[in-house]
Amino acid sequence: MLERRQTHDDLIDHLVRSTALQRGEAARVILDVLAYFDETTEDFVRRRHRELQAGGLVNPEIFERIAAELPHRAVAPPELSLRQLRRIVYG
Repeated sequence: MLERRQTHDDLIDHLVRSTALQRGEAARVILDVLAYFDETTEDFVRRRHRELQAGGLVNPEIFERIAAELPHRAVAPPELSLRQLRRIVYG
């Protein structure tokens, strides 16, 4: 983690200059964003399935929504069928 933090000193400096964030807060924000984008497709699908299920949606709605969200990820994975999405969640 330390190496990543040092690598992004210029971004931290930019956030400190352009926002009300202190240096430590800016570094935490950057690390949180990087962790978000490090999430694999499989982890994203599982996490979103849990979130949407907790929100009261049923599987057909959940998998349709996840399929619609995937192309909008920062690095979009290849298109996955609803069957492939189910396999990620249930094995």
